Amino acid sequence: MCGRFTQTSSSSDIAKAFNLAHVPHLEPRYNIAPTQGVGTILRSAPESEPEFRWLRWGLIPHWAKERSIGNKLINAKAETVAQKPSFRHAFYHSRCLIIASGFYEWQQQENHKQPFYIQQIDSLPFALAGLWSIWQSPEVETIATCTIITTEANEIMQPIHKRMPVILESNDYDLWLDPTVQQPELLQPLLQPYTSNKLKAYPVTTLVNNPRNDSPECLNLPPINRGIPF
Repeated sequence: MCGRFTQTSSSSDIAKAFNLAHVPHLEPRYNIAPTQGVGTILRSAPESEPEFRWLRWGLIPHWAKERSIGNKLINAKAETVAQKPSFRHAFYHSRCLIIASGFYEWQQQENHKQPFYIQQIDSLPFALAGLWSIWQSPEVETIATCTIITTEANEIMQPIHKRMPVILESNDYDLWLDPTVQQPELLQPLLQPYTSNKLKAYPVTTLVNNPRNDSPECLNLPPINRGIPF
């Protein structure tokens, strides 16, 4: 699964990476957790241009009776996303890019779980494949939410965890965001493990285990005296 990620790039770097006309001022985030707001890019209609949008992480399907279902739908498996009732409508009609600078995953070691941080070799922002939905409560509260699609681990991730978030290639952004594209045979091939040699990974401090910790220290190497291999 993908349960934590970062977004530390500047607004100008994001605008350049995703060819956006406007990106609001963004504070760096070092430990983004489910139910929090995340920066995304989507097209709200076929005739609209891609735009920056804040969404709540944890997808609430439009048909849901309770908002709490979103707490369980932070990830969607690439292998079943086109068939699962929770994600099927969004997969065909409401896809988005979730802006990230890196993500965390936990490796099971002998007596603890060791967090690792994974990012692009060039440290530039990238896009996780996402789905979004608009939900309205019985009290007419409107919430815009999203989920991150995951796939099998690539070579760099396999020693850490068996799955990883889908990272999209930049030349696939337009296709993924186009709401008029609804053919699985065009969309499913995009949901593959990312090329390993474009990523780097290293162990980090367990500060990241607590979502209240949202500071650069989350990216620090673990203390040497714990005997954790680097």
